[in-house]
Amino acid sequence: MEKKLSGKVALVTGAGKRLGRAVALRLANEGADVAVHYRGSDKEAREVVEEIEKLGRRAMAMKAELTSVEEIRALVQSAAHEFGRIDVLVNSAANFLASSVISTTEEIWNASLETNVKGPFFLAQAAAPWLRRVNGVIVNFADTGGILGWPGYIAHSVSKAGMIMLTKTLAKALAPEVRVNAIAPGTITMPGDPPEWEQEFVKIAPLEKTGTPEDVAEAVSYLANAKFLTGHVLVLDGGRTL
Repeated sequence: MEKKLSGKVALVTGAGKRLGRAVALRLANEGADVAVHYRGSDKEAREVVEEIEKLGRRAMAMKAELTSVEEIRALVQSAAHEFGRIDVLVNSAANFLASSVISTTEEIWNASLETNVKGPFFLAQAAAPWLRRVNGVIVNFADTGGILGWPGYIAHSVSKAGMIMLTKTLAKALAPEVRVNAIAPGTITMPGDPPEWEQEFVKIAPLEKTGTPEDVAEAVSYLANAKFLTGHVLVLDGGRTL
């Protein structure tokens, strides 16, 4: 049976580690070739490429600083040149900087907004001509901080609220050729996270459990294949925002 993304190409940002890695591997499992973007995780990105190649798919690790529009444009052109097309753009690269009313500095504010909103917008802008050719899709990463607002992560929460609005405006601007959706993970734990995070998440999520990177990858897969869905933010939090 032909896989859902057979013959297609995905560009996944921040794909060397954590959620980006899980997404890149999931899309490859579904038949996609993958451009594995990374900034500093060279070794990890190469390991992801090796895993994808073991699945019989093509992959290439591509380094870029996503606060630089010049590097963003070069990344997209390199991916398109190498693979011949771009069908799926997953904007999963992000930072998560603590910042309260008192502790927020100009540097933290700028770093949050540049990485979490500016970068994804200019990636979408650069990839749009390629995506339009193939009726492609963009999947953005927001999170529940952009919905609930976290006082200890003010700049981050604002940036992720921006990502939600970016998703809606891009969905309108790029329709009907390109679909644009987002996921908003919350109460997700990964190997290496402090154990108290899971304990806290279990308490605040009605489902009384935490999500996994595989849950996130499943959601991205759904949005990549949902032909009649655009401008939607899929909240993946075990009911926390309720």
